[in-house]
Amino acid sequence: MTAADERRRRRHLPIVVAVLIVVGWLVVGAFGGPAIGQLSDVASNDSADYLPSTSESARVQDELASFRAPGTPATLPAVVVAVRDSGITDADQAFLGQAVAEVAAAGGQGGSQQPGGSQQPGGQGNPQQPGGSGDQGGPDQGQSVTVSQDGKAAQLVVPVSATTDAGEQVQELRRHLEGAPAGLTVLVTGPAGQIADLMEAFSGIDGLLLLVAGGVVALILLLVYRGPLRVLIVLGSAVVALSLAALVVYHLADAGIVQLNGQSQGILFILVFGAATDYALLLVSRYRQQLREHDDRIVAMRTAWRATFPPITASACTVILGVLCLLFSDLRSNRGLGPVAAIGIASAWLASMTFLPAALALSGRVAFWPVTPHRGSEHPETSGLWGRISRGVDSRPRWVWIGTALVLAGCVALVPQLKASGTAQSALFLSDVESVRGEHVLEEHFPGGTGSPTLIVANADQAQQVADAAGVDGVASVTVIPGAGGAPLTVGGRAQIAAVLTDPTGSEQALDTVQRIRDAVHAVPGANALVGGQSAIQLDTNATSERDLKVIIPIVLAVVFLVLAVLLRALLAPLVLVATVVLSFLATLGVSAVVFNNLLHFPGADPAVPLFAFVFLVALGIDYNIFLMTRAREETIGHGPREGTLRALTLTGGVITSAGVVLAATFAALAVLPLLFLLQLAFLVAFGVLLDALVVRSLLVPALSLDLGRRMWWPSRLSR
Repeated sequence: MTAADERRRRRHLPIVVAVLIVVGWLVVGAFGGPAIGQLSDVASNDSADYLPSTSESARVQDELASFRAPGTPATLPAVVVAVRDSGITDADQAFLGQAVAEVAAAGGQGGSQQPGGSQQPGGQGNPQQPGGSGDQGGPDQGQSVTVSQDGKAAQLVVPVSATTDAGEQVQELRRHLEGAPAGLTVLVTGPAGQIADLMEAFSGIDGLLLLVAGGVVALILLLVYRGPLRVLIVLGSAVVALSLAALVVYHLADAGIVQLNGQSQGILFILVFGAATDYALLLVSRYRQQLREHDDRIVAMRTAWRATFPPITASACTVILGVLCLLFSDLRSNRGLGPVAAIGIASAWLASMTFLPAALALSGRVAFWPVTPHRGSEHPETSGLWGRISRGVDSRPRWVWIGTALVLAGCVALVPQLKASGTAQSALFLSDVESVRGEHVLEEHFPGGTGSPTLIVANADQAQQVADAAGVDGVASVTVIPGAGGAPLTVGGRAQIAAVLTDPTGSEQALDTVQRIRDAVHAVPGANALVGGQSAIQLDTNATSERDLKVIIPIVLAVVFLVLAVLLRALLAPLVLVATVVLSFLATLGVSAVVFNNLLHFPGADPAVPLFAFVFLVALGIDYNIFLMTRAREETIGHGPREGTLRALTLTGGVITSAGVVLAATFAALAVLPLLFLLQLAFLVAFGVLLDALVVRSLLVPALSLDLGRRMWWPSRLSR
């Protein structure tokens, strides 16, 4: 081979490698694309999936399984409630019983499930016996209609198999109830009804979220880049990353290795799109700078890739390690989100470091049309807005960081106003859904806990004593579940007691009542009483979320500090950066409290909302500090700490701001799902990311760096 042939081979080899990389990712997209739409098939949205594994309510669930006959599936109560202003008629009751009987005959649901798991056709259940489920509510009431004391409403509890198609069973029940007599309003609520509405809210999550997130990202990129080909390449990188993540998560969830629900599915989509776009913005910006320094597009990309690999990798590692800290949670749903989110970020990093540079290198300067960068052309970053901002920060750095910190501290003072102790189940949905309307009818005409009783399991010898003790304030009725002959049903020496609460399931008053019940029945000597049910699950979930905040937050901070210390090879700089991000997070909570309470008038928030917001804001918010400070370290080596910080702020200002806007917009897309939890999380993360990108990274951190000077890099050589 001649020297000329060798030169041609070396020149063509990078092109061949880039083509192979792009083709390989297209194959991944072809196989992973369908998996995006199939994730809902392996997602579970049962409230039991959020249950603390070691809680009292979880132990009750385990014991209730022994009361079912072998092979009999667990059930959920679907509460059918009907209301007529002029009063329920005999014809109304006949219609309800007939409709439920037809559903039972067609699909095997709707019969009266007697204790022990035997199905009793015909539904001759006890009208006074509260409904429930094998998992959350004990024995089920069949097709026996109970009329309210005012005579205007009727209810019956229909057991629905607690399987992945529980939502479909409820929808079938609703279809059979559509032909109600004129003037009669019939609704299906209860735990099964809520699950059906939750599944409906998550249905089409893949298409809706992708459409909204992709559309928002495309619009912002067009405004930032004004280059359609570049936008398509960046979006393509996000899509293939999501395809890989969906493919991996689908198979892991299908095998039972990871737990997936609609909540984590939506967050996965947003994280991948947001992170992939952020990483792309940093690489594209550096590539454009290098095209002004080199004629050869391959050399320009190689230089840009080497410069951006450390900060992008450090950013990805920070987020991955941060979300994996959720594995320390006692909540199953939180533990499931950790690996799902980590897989998403790893996929975004891999696509950004392989597919994106390959596609950009193949496109060359054409990708930047119509504003094509040529060698020797002026760097637009050195002038304009960010040049003025850097000069402003440089003029009085101490005043800048003190003033910024005081404003943020003022927002932090609002944090006590945040109400994050949980909400009633009916507050979960933001849209008008049938289960919520049904709950309101039940609250108006029946005890609030009807359909979802609090279940107590105790030693059979003390069952009546436990039942007597459970009659605390807030309890409408207490029943020892009978077996054959009217004696308490016992399995392994244990009996069930059902307590119907006067307040709505999951409300603050209901949770207080459950705690009073626990205090009372635990005091019965030798009863070994345990209290479970829907409200008990929420009480345990709230307590566990508060515990998780205290445990996980220090772990996340330690992980972030270690990553920054390794990346920046310093100790003071990581401490400063972590402190600024924590200040930003607390300020975000304070502002959000005002917005939630006074503008949106939300009834409260799930205790897990602050935890999720913290993990995402600290892990993602530190990204912008990583992008800024790695560039500052690079520039400090050649220009000194002051000039290096100013150059870093000027050169990265535009790209980091654009990345913050894109990430905030993608998280805001979660608000299209009509669920209180996701809307609150969307606002918290979107606002917090903008605060980090526009204020903390633009003013607070640069001003602190300028004021500290070389001390910022202690104890590295740059501090000397």
